[in-house]
Amino acid sequence: MPAPTDELSTRYRDRFPILADTTYLVSHSLGAMPAAAADAVREYTETWATRGIRAWAEGWWDMPLAIGDEVAKIIGAPPRTVAMHQNVSVCQSLVLSCLEPTPRRNRIVFPELEFPSVMYVYEAHARDGDVVLDVIRSPDGMTIPTERMLEAIDEHTLLVPISHVLFKSGYLQDARAIVERAHEVGALVLLDTYQSAGTVPIDATELDVDFIVGGSVKWLCGGPGAGYLYVHPRWHDVMQPKVTGWMAHEAPFAFEPQLRYAEGIARFLHGSPAVPALYAARSGYEVINEIGVERIRANSVRMTTRLIELADAAGLAVTSPRDAERRGGTVTIGAEHGAAVVAELARRDILVDFRPGAGVRVSPHFYTSDPELELAIDAICEITASGALDTSVAGAAY
Repeated sequence: MPAPTDELSTRYRDRFPILADTTYLVSHSLGAMPAAAADAVREYTETWATRGIRAWAEGWWDMPLAIGDEVAKIIGAPPRTVAMHQNVSVCQSLVLSCLEPTPRRNRIVFPELEFPSVMYVYEAHARDGDVVLDVIRSPDGMTIPTERMLEAIDEHTLLVPISHVLFKSGYLQDARAIVERAHEVGALVLLDTYQSAGTVPIDATELDVDFIVGGSVKWLCGGPGAGYLYVHPRWHDVMQPKVTGWMAHEAPFAFEPQLRYAEGIARFLHGSPAVPALYAARSGYEVINEIGVERIRANSVRMTTRLIELADAAGLAVTSPRDAERRGGTVTIGAEHGAAVVAELARRDILVDFRPGAGVRVSPHFYTSDPELELAIDAICEITASGALDTSVAGAAY
């Protein structure tokens, strides 16, 4: 059921300190910090200070999987199917290290609008010639027709890594159709939910996807340093990651010279975890699970639709999908000198961002109030009409 106007904001807004004096519409880049995160980090420092090495046995060692269970609830996955890592690049590399390409099955198919950091990983792995990249082109620089993806996936495809929501435009890809086509021809799918988890419902089990990766920086309000990797249970005791470390060992404290993989999701861990980041991230996951992604999504659709209406009324160009079924939580607005507009908005404590080739990205979350939408659009109009922009600004600082 859609949330009434401002119902979520009214209930949860005071849990996020920055909202007291800032219009925060940049959760697609860095979610607002819950006040509880400060308490969690304090808990970490106090634990380290008072428990010392005992902290490993008293919870630290299990945190990559225990915190992963909190992510599992958000993405519709069973317990003990998610391992926490430092970032998505590590997770993508770890998945690639599990695969065994052959001359017949060695193609990696992905859209050209993937986040560049992810594409760097695949380009690097293609250098030795074991895999061949098939990059699907966009007709408009903002979307990828599902039909083009489906046509490109065939019996030679090894892996299809796709973003659930494209970072530039907020375009929501048809993950179900892509998973079904890939499995039909024996290929695997890696779904990057960085721009969707926490604002678009995901059911990993029902979708039957092989891998999911993402991070806590954005809609999950968990801060940097906590990426996640979901692996379908059918692969838990089959795959043997080459990106690995002592946490993936069956008996890590035996300090054996040879690796014996742990059972289950633990074999997809690697070296020592980023414990402070896991403490901080937990607070964001807990509030997302408290509200429920379905409620967040209903409110997000309502607010992004309102943003589009306001932009249309103001004569601003909207470059994100207008169909809510194909739109994530972001509305992208085309603006001349977008970087300078963003800089001036920041000076007024209205935080959005700009990406070349896309425009000004505006993203309400559950803690956004309705008046803030009008405030942001009015400010963009005022700034662009003033003609007093510092057009030497090359880009946003975030």
